[in-house]
Amino acid sequence: MTDLFDLTGRVAVVIGAAAGGLGERMARALADHGATVAVADLEGQEDKLAETRALCGDTATAHAVDVTSEDSVRALADAVVAAHGRVDIVVNAAGVMLRREVGDTSLEDFERVMRVNVSGCWLVGREFGLRLAAAGWGRIVNVTTVYAERVGPVPESAYYASKAAVVNVTRSLASELGHSGVTVNAIAPAVFYPTAMTAPLGNDPERLEWFAQRTMLGRLGDPATDLAGPLVLLASPGSAYMTGQVVYVDGGWSAW
Repeated sequence: MTDLFDLTGRVAVVIGAAAGGLGERMARALADHGATVAVADLEGQEDKLAETRALCGDTATAHAVDVTSEDSVRALADAVVAAHGRVDIVVNAAGVMLRREVGDTSLEDFERVMRVNVSGCWLVGREFGLRLAAAGWGRIVNVTTVYAERVGPVPESAYYASKAAVVNVTRSLASELGHSGVTVNAIAPAVFYPTAMTAPLGNDPERLEWFAQRTMLGRLGDPATDLAGPLVLLASPGSAYMTGQVVYVDGGWSAW
C-alpha cells in the first residue's frame, strides 16, 4: 500500500512556495515522499524561495514566476523541464488576499485579486496541463479555501469570489484533461496558523479563538502536519480515480 503514495522518480512543481506559507510546507511534503521538487514564486522572493529549496533536498531547484503572465508561466514550464527532464505534478499555491470591506475595495483591487487567484490558476493549468496530457500522466492540485462555498467573518469579498472560481476552474480542467491521464483536484484548507498570510490574525486572539472553535476539532490547522497527507494523496498514484474534486482540510468546518 505504501507504493501508492511513493513519489520517487516524479518531478513536482510548487508555485507560491516562498518560505513561511503553505506552499513551502507542500513542497517539503512532496520532497519527503520522494519527489524531485521545483519551487517557484515571484521575483523579489528569492531569499525566502531559497530557504524552501534548501529544505527540499539537493535536487530541488528554484524559479521565478508571475502567474498573471502567459510568458512567465510558459517560461517556468520550460525551465522545469530543462532542469529535470519532465514534470509530473503541479501544485498551484500562488494567491493573494485582500482584507478590505467592500466599500473600501476599488474595482482595480478586485480585479487584481481575481487576476492572480483565478486567471493565474487557469494559466498554470493550461500551460502545465497540456504538457502533462501529452505525457499521458499527471497530477494538478489547486489551492482554494473552506470559503469556496461560504464566507467568513473577515471582510474580503474579492478573495471569497476568487476562491469560489478556482473550484470551477479545477472542475473544468479535470473534465478536459481526464481522458489524457491527468487528474485535477483542489485542496481547501480552513485557517492554518501561523503562515505568512494568516500572521496578521495574531493581533486578534479572540478572532483566532473563534476560528478554532468553528471547527469540529476545536483547533486551527497546523501548517507543519495537517496538509501533508491530503496533498500527497492528491499528488500520488493513490488518487488515480479522483478528479474534479475539492478536498476540504478544515477540521470539519464545512460539515456543520
